[in-house]
Amino acid sequence: MTTDPIRLLAIRDTPLSVDEVFAAVGGAAAGGTTLFVGTVRDHDGHADGAAVTSLAYVAHPSAEAELRRVAEAVAADFPVIALAAAHRVGDLAIGDLAVVVAVSCAHRGEAFAASRRLIDDLKHQVPIWKHQTFMDGTQEWVGACS
Repeated sequence: MTTDPIRLLAIRDTPLSVDEVFAAVGGAAAGGTTLFVGTVRDHDGHADGAAVTSLAYVAHPSAEAELRRVAEAVAADFPVIALAAAHRVGDLAIGDLAVVVAVSCAHRGEAFAASRRLIDDLKHQVPIWKHQTFMDGTQEWVGACS
């Protein structure tokens, strides 16, 4: 009997729970569990570091299917016991959780590598876009989630 290692995938317009994502990947065989939490920061991540006053995420209707494809690829390429990922959409405030991913494996090195791949591929392949408004009133759309 095989158990699907993908335990939780979600794109939500409600606050995310670190506890929910972490609990989804627990298990007796997990020797290493990684957890990544991405939060809304008060400045842009580019070199100028412009002050951000508001932020919103918008997801394409295919985003959940793409998130599943990314998760399946990570589970196929790494000895994952369990993985989970949740991304927020809608209007977020500074400090809000934007994305939470967790991966458990038998060993820490595998868990770190799989988790890094999961968040990087989610960021670059899942069609979720970020809309930032800056202190000076200018706005910017970012082509992939952060």
